Amino acid sequence: MFDLEQLNGIFGDMKKEFSGMEEKIKDTIFSAKAGGGLVSVSINGAGELIDISIDDSLLEDKESLQILLISAINDAYKNVEENKKSMALQMFGGMNIFGKNDA
Repeated sequence: MFDLEQLNGIFGDMKKEFSGMEEKIKDTIFSAKAGGGLVSVSINGAGELIDISIDDSLLEDKESLQILLISAINDAYKNVEENKKSMALQMFGGMNIFGKNDA
């Protein structure tokens, strides 16, 4: 039988878990490099770009610099999204939404 009170409790627990997960992700720093480390970027879990490092050798080559920056930034954002998905799966994996299966 479907228990509405149990379902409300599960959703309440999920809300608490999600809030904690958001805080943890927000404080996590994700870094990515491009061009063998000529360009590196860091993004926090909230999606804010917090650091860029560019090798001096790229300052004369605007086109290469742009390509490497785009690549590094996109990789860092992918890392953020993959981490969010992973943490969400861990959160849902720890909850038995439908209760015990006695069959």
